[in-house]
Amino acid sequence: MTAEINASISAVTDFDFDPRTRVVYGSGVLSRLGELSREFGDRALLVTDKGLKVAGHEERAIESLNAVGVSVAVFDDVRPNPTTEDVDRCMSVARAEDINLIIGLGGGSSMDCAKGANFLLTNGGRMEDYWGVGKATKPMLPMIAVPTTSGTGSEAQSFALIANVETHMKMACGDKKAACRVALLDPELTVTMPATVTAVTGIDAISHAVETYVTTRRNTVSQLFSRRAWSLLARSFPRVLEDSSDLEARGAMLIGSNFAGAAIENSMLGATHALANPLSAHFGLTHGVAIGVMLPHVVRFNASVVGELYEDLATDAGLCESGDPSAAEYLAQYLTSVVKGWGLPTSLAECHVRSDLIPVMAEEAANQWTGTFNPRPVDVNSLRELYECAFTSETN
Repeated sequence: MTAEINASISAVTDFDFDPRTRVVYGSGVLSRLGELSREFGDRALLVTDKGLKVAGHEERAIESLNAVGVSVAVFDDVRPNPTTEDVDRCMSVARAEDINLIIGLGGGSSMDCAKGANFLLTNGGRMEDYWGVGKATKPMLPMIAVPTTSGTGSEAQSFALIANVETHMKMACGDKKAACRVALLDPELTVTMPATVTAVTGIDAISHAVETYVTTRRNTVSQLFSRRAWSLLARSFPRVLEDSSDLEARGAMLIGSNFAGAAIENSMLGATHALANPLSAHFGLTHGVAIGVMLPHVVRFNASVVGELYEDLATDAGLCESGDPSAAEYLAQYLTSVVKGWGLPTSLAECHVRSDLIPVMAEEAANQWTGTFNPRPVDVNSLRELYECAFTSETN
């Protein structure tokens, strides 16, 4: 026991933990949106999408807000992977109203679009001006996030991911002032997700847990979030596959996604996300699909450097015993099996990716910020090899 305690103490690393978001969780807590919003403002911009309007969630949100005297302007035309154009369209609604509060209701796209509008409404300019970290010079409006998917964890992050409408490459625009004041997590909202959305967003959340646990920026706090997120997601994701109405499992996924998002805020991501963005830009691959194909190969690539950390995750999921030298391989195989279990592609060839564009994508991936935090350094050559490994085989 003494040895275990000493090992635990020695594992503590330097960190600067600055939580800015209150998290409210529970079935039916969407009804508290008005109450929580009233603390920050009385004129809200609700940013959401058409699917959530059809599902009735938009109306329920508006009713909760109106019940406490909060007026609501609505932009419900968010598209997947929002671009600078989407943010500009959202801004046209925001500018027409004298709002003092922003609410993002939906998946990562709605929350990112809401954050993007917040940047421009309060600080002016274009989204390109905020590519990077800490470039907003003026205060931003308070924002409340209500995720309806268990994927991006955007409600726990101060970053907006917005694609350039011309290049389709995503820009990570981060500033602590963009962090949400409240994240309202209601698992009932996730039950209406189509199975494919559940799958691709869940895989994205899992990748966040796996990548943040091993990045060069990892620390004691981020790893607590990463490992707990992994445990929740790895155990609940298969249950949702069997029974989409399993509210307990849906709740575990929602919390796991939030914890993984909090881990990103503290430790960033790695090569998997650097590789995924060019795939989405060139071939329109859904982010979670691209992630699902690439993540197992990145795990194998990183194993020589962070094999012991992957062992933690593999043993937590019951894939092997502690000390097993093949733990990273078991983890990679498990990740592939999760993707296959949801009927998603496990190779780039299945995604109809053109192999002749691999050199171009490798160059683009090498310029992605997330790749700089990968535990094993990556360059154009290694990224090209990772694409090639993922092209035809799920086990290379």
